[in-house]
Amino acid sequence: MGDLGFWPLVHLALLIYAAIQIFGSSADTTKKIIWIVIVALFPLVGLIIWFFIGPGTPKK
Repeated sequence: MGDLGFWPLVHLALLIYAAIQIFGSSADTTKKIIWIVIVALFPLVGLIIWFFIGPGTPKK
């Protein structure tokens, strides 16, 4: 897989998935931005926190 390796690609995929879910949530824009910053600045911990207490339910 080249120089990147497997786990960084998995992490990138999870970050993209989290961002899509955050933007599609029913939370207000400010909370969405805060969640994106948390997930981006604290990659592993941010994803874990988002998974358990995320920004809200998906829009219907």
